[in-house]
Amino acid sequence: MKASELREMTREEVVRRLAELTDEQFKLRLRLSTETLPNPLRLRMIRHDVARCNTILAEQDRRAATETKNG
Repeated sequence: MKASELREMTREEVVRRLAELTDEQFKLRLRLSTETLPNPLRLRMIRHDVARCNTILAEQDRRAATETKNG
């Protein structure tokens, strides 16, 4: 998922997406310990998407803080 797509989402949607990614990451890590994954690079992609979500949430927090401070 691209950062521009995440920026268009509301905060609740980004949080929901982050929860989905974390859940999928947990399940893949569990499967990795017992068997080989069909697409092992999916773990890396999920890790990057989680980082993007966290970055977007931090941006939204900073933007909200400056708007309340200035507004």
